[in-house]
Amino acid sequence: MKQDYTIPHPQSVFWENDHLVLLDQRKLPRETVYLHLYTPEEVWDAIVTLAVRGAPAIGIAAVYGLYLGVRHVTGREEIFFSELERMVDYLSSARPTAVNLSWALNRVKTKVESFKGRPVSVLRQAVWEEAKAIHEEDVRVCRKIGEHLLPFLHDGMGILTHCNAGGLATGAYGTALAPLYLAREKGWNLKVYADETRPVLQGSRLTAYELMQAGIDVTLICDNMAGAVMKQEKIQAVIVGTDRVAANGDVANKIGTYSLAVLARAHQIPFYVAAPSSSIDLATETGDGIPIEERPAEEIVSGWGKPTAPEGVRVYNPAFDVTPAEYVTAIITEYGVIRPPYRENLRKCLRQTMTV
Repeated sequence: MKQDYTIPHPQSVFWENDHLVLLDQRKLPRETVYLHLYTPEEVWDAIVTLAVRGAPAIGIAAVYGLYLGVRHVTGREEIFFSELERMVDYLSSARPTAVNLSWALNRVKTKVESFKGRPVSVLRQAVWEEAKAIHEEDVRVCRKIGEHLLPFLHDGMGILTHCNAGGLATGAYGTALAPLYLAREKGWNLKVYADETRPVLQGSRLTAYELMQAGIDVTLICDNMAGAVMKQEKIQAVIVGTDRVAANGDVANKIGTYSLAVLARAHQIPFYVAAPSSSIDLATETGDGIPIEERPAEEIVSGWGKPTAPEGVRVYNPAFDVTPAEYVTAIITEYGVIRPPYRENLRKCLRQTMTV
């Protein structure tokens, strides 16, 4: 069933009766359309086409998709595990950059493997229970990230954010936007500046929409206005989410994040990264090893149905960039604030996850 949270915007992903329901983020802010998905193929397509986006949200959607793929499997245990493996590989292929996708799917797989030797009905139920657990944990994780970020903020502060790392991108509160919701609960009046986030406009379509729904003061700016706004001293902190953090603290996030980090350094503004521990990838040594998804040229030359460039022009459209660790003031997880040296302290953070 759909869970009732206090966040004043539509929930982006939830289970209803016997199927997955997604808020189609391609339609926002003009239309509120829900997709009702019954197969893993439908979930894969929703992830690829950005009907659901945001690293935590696609991880949640994928594990429900995994359950849709195996819930009717019967027969021998080896048949079940063969299909489980196939579904994990298939759903993992939907988007390469966000590590939460493969993390969530492999977590379910590992959990189910601990039930080997049990009836297939038990294995199916284990997939379902772990998918629900990942969803419910994400809500708690995001709120904790907000609680750890909140001490860096104060009433009346100017905040710049990029892309959408809010409730629409997660189970409820978001990562980068979580402290803004908690500040609102305290009665603070923050002044938020949201980059539009070209070329898909997640900042204007989604972040501005979310924050306005919550009654938070938000001003939309074009991506290339960030430096001017910083120079005018309207910004006291930059907060962004992340799709993957490498072992050395390099951070992959929506394209344009690196530019903001450089600008923040030039203007002596702290640059904070809100990252659930599931986004930390110690197997990737540096940002150079993070796969960067390239999106279709149409997103740039005719993203909203009208040509905006000469026909046949060459297009380069990476969906993400990597911000070097040296530009990151702190990485905030559900376990607390991580500061340099990141290689050492990220490992300490993940060791903590194994003891709770």
